[in-house]
Amino acid sequence: QVQLVESGGGLVQPGGSLRLSCAHSGSIFDMYVMGWYRQAPGKQRELVASMKGGGRGEYADSVKGRFTISRDNHLKTVSLQMNSLKPEDTAVYYCYGTQSGIDYWGQGTQVTVSS
Repeated sequence: QVQLVESGGGLVQPGGSLRLSCAHSGSIFDMYVMGWYRQAPGKQRELVASMKGGGRGEYADSVKGRFTISRDNHLKTVSLQMNSLKPEDTAVYYCYGTQSGIDYWGQGTQVTVSS
């Protein structure tokens, strides 16, 4: 059974930083693509960042230059370093991975940017 588990969310002041991490287990294969989505109340879920194995990160325009995605395939983790956080970044962040044509989702971790 494949599982994705996020951690690292919390409350941070505007301009601050957080680092989210996601560990996936239950599969011998690496995820083809891993990334992060977020969903704020009343808004559609949006892709924040993604990365293919051995590839480079792709980012939503709203976070480009502030967020950095990284993967460690050996440890089966994907991280999202979030800098210069804004209140607009407040959302539940979901880890995502796809393997063998199947999508997997974490349970989400809350990120709140507020003073």
